[in-house]
Amino acid sequence: MKKLALLTSGIALCASMAAANDGLVADMANPNQWAIQTGDYKNQRFSQLDQINAENVGDLQVAWTFSTGVLRGHEGSPLVVGDTMYLHTPFPNIVYALDLANEGKIKWKYEPKQDPNVIPVMCCDTVNRGVAYAEGKIFLHQADTTVVALNADTGAVEWSVVNGDPSIGETNTATVLPVKDKVIVGISGGEFGVRGSVTAYNIADGSLAWRAYSMGPDSDILADPENTTHLGQPVGADSGTNTWEGDQWMIGGGTTWGWYSADLEENLMYYGTGNPSTWNPAQRPGDNRWSMTIMARDIDTGMAKWFYQMTPHDEWDYDGINEMILTEQEIDGVERKLLTHFDRNGLAYTMDRVSGELLVAEKYDPAVNWTTGVDMDPASETYGRPAVVAQYSTEQNGEDVNSTGICPAALGTKDQQPAAYSPETELFYVPTNHVCMDYEPFRVSYTAGQPYVGATLAMYPAPDSHGGMGNFIAWDNINGEIEWSIPEQFSVWSGALATAGDVVFYGTLEGYLKAVSTTDGTELYRFKTPSGIIGNVMTYMHDDKQYIGILSGIGGWAGIGLAAGLTNPNDGLGAVGGYAALSDYTALGGQLTVFSLPN
Repeated sequence: MKKLALLTSGIALCASMAAANDGLVADMANPNQWAIQTGDYKNQRFSQLDQINAENVGDLQVAWTFSTGVLRGHEGSPLVVGDTMYLHTPFPNIVYALDLANEGKIKWKYEPKQDPNVIPVMCCDTVNRGVAYAEGKIFLHQADTTVVALNADTGAVEWSVVNGDPSIGETNTATVLPVKDKVIVGISGGEFGVRGSVTAYNIADGSLAWRAYSMGPDSDILADPENTTHLGQPVGADSGTNTWEGDQWMIGGGTTWGWYSADLEENLMYYGTGNPSTWNPAQRPGDNRWSMTIMARDIDTGMAKWFYQMTPHDEWDYDGINEMILTEQEIDGVERKLLTHFDRNGLAYTMDRVSGELLVAEKYDPAVNWTTGVDMDPASETYGRPAVVAQYSTEQNGEDVNSTGICPAALGTKDQQPAAYSPETELFYVPTNHVCMDYEPFRVSYTAGQPYVGATLAMYPAPDSHGGMGNFIAWDNINGEIEWSIPEQFSVWSGALATAGDVVFYGTLEGYLKAVSTTDGTELYRFKTPSGIIGNVMTYMHDDKQYIGILSGIGGWAGIGLAAGLTNPNDGLGAVGGYAALSDYTALGGQLTVFSLPN
């Protein structure tokens, strides 16, 4: 229980430092609530609730359900603040407020009027990863990039601001991060040549506080040539343009559609940037900084403290947007502030989140073959760079050449589906894809608002393995090792939840909610919901009773064939063919299922 005490004291310390968001920090520290999509600012997705535990989880039963009325992919999860549950949907991004004290009666409903022309501009389904709460407001970042602050009690719009332009491919699929007096938002659209950015708006009125681009001049990327570092060294002047040819950086990708975490003690927020545009590496020579990069920025100003580019000159669409999970753990007898990141590229990174020092970089699926590993010698000229295997290099093989057998596929060893961390076991519980691909790049021209991909893909299960397309694993981030692994027939596209009851929950694409032991992965419970699960498991307590909630509704990149009615195997950027068998196990739906123990 020592780690739990550290976690609780850390939250209390954060609470004393949060200038304008003491309320939200307290709400996150209350385990009876689920006040932010990621569980807390550290993105640990760990609950101290233990009424449901390894001994009794097998007795779970459905307590109640709610239909969302939408039939596309349901990512994210509900929030619970006080007696109210806040629930979202994919496009058109409806928000419901449900009164938990009155049998889930709908308190209010917000349904934005969005132009349906935004739908074909959205990559990989019309998903949304959920609303956020702070200072009596619910924050929704709509598909059309409108950021809306709703009165949490009434649903009335208190302010709104437009963050991007769908006519040039800018859309949104992500949640937002309310931190201190700001709400921080990203942008989607890397497959349309959008230049990624992160923007902070003031919570009070929606006014712009700062915006930091992923690439471009120093003034755009908010980097100090001398004080912003990469692996301990100053990035130098023009770091966001000098590894690009000409003005390719202006349509350079690096979009920011993933998750955000924060350390209030350090006043830093953390996130990752996506793939460079286009997917044809021959059209963008150089390292393409700062795509594929972990970024640490000052919350108040957006100024970058450090960067780490994981996949220079990406050749496979390995977006770096997955969550950064913050922990305090001992290394060589010294407790350090760590950041752990499971990248699409198949490598799991452990870093010092204060300094940006790289500590661990190891494969978290043995099938990963595009690299032999990362150079961990600080004295080496290639320190921090992955060594690329020529056979799987789409750059070296050339345009119009089909490079085969690349592992992982473009959707990565893990996509945005968030992992969980238990401070009790000090293990990470990671939903993964066990999928490989063929990748053929081709020349493509840029037209604003039109797809700017430049590659044809085919996906399939990793060969010479268990025959399935996924694993759910427990990961040791200090030693860089898999502790145990559960094979799954399809990719695990659901966010995990770890609890003090020694249980980890996750969902499957067939639609099962599963509960397994935190110590050895033994399955303790399963229930098949009405549709495939790509949502994230959450938990809360109401009237002294613990509940587990999960959204089901097949879709997302893995389920795009079902969600959008696609049949060409190469559609969905190669996913339609790879996941064709899903239609034998599940169908479209949009439902919240809530579980509890019997009375």
